[in-house]
Amino acid sequence: MPEATTEKMHRVCTVNELPDGARKIIQAGKVSIGVFNIKGEYFAIRNTCPHQLAPLCLGRVSGTTLPSAVGEYRYGHEGEIVRCPWHKWEFNIKTGKSVFNPHKLKVRSYEILVEKEDGSTCPRTVSGDDPDPTLDTYPVEIENETIYVLI
Repeated sequence: MPEATTEKMHRVCTVNELPDGARKIIQAGKVSIGVFNIKGEYFAIRNTCPHQLAPLCLGRVSGTTLPSAVGEYRYGHEGEIVRCPWHKWEFNIKTGKSVFNPHKLKVRSYEILVEKEDGSTCPRTVSGDDPDPTLDTYPVEIENETIYVLI
């Protein structure tokens, strides 16, 4: 278990309960958080779309079209994009950034720490820019193959 901090640990599930491609939504205090397994890596984002506060993590997970030449359609990021169930706004699960406007619009991403069975840890930081200090952050940890969210 990590050293005592002011954050509170919220149990998500065991690693076996979150297979590749799966998601789990938890209530951590007053905050709803979605934890996703993408090809063996764990990512957590706030379960609130910034558009009209829809439950974002209930949306469809897929890929998206990528920048390409006129008349060409390239598809990528399979399993990394969550689409808001209300108005179809898309967000990258790994970064929290909007697909449409990644420099200005995002949902909160959470830091991940994976603790292996032998007690060693493998830190993982959120991809992309430094977190926006005006947004709440909630680290996620996996300890003894159990996933926790720190609030």
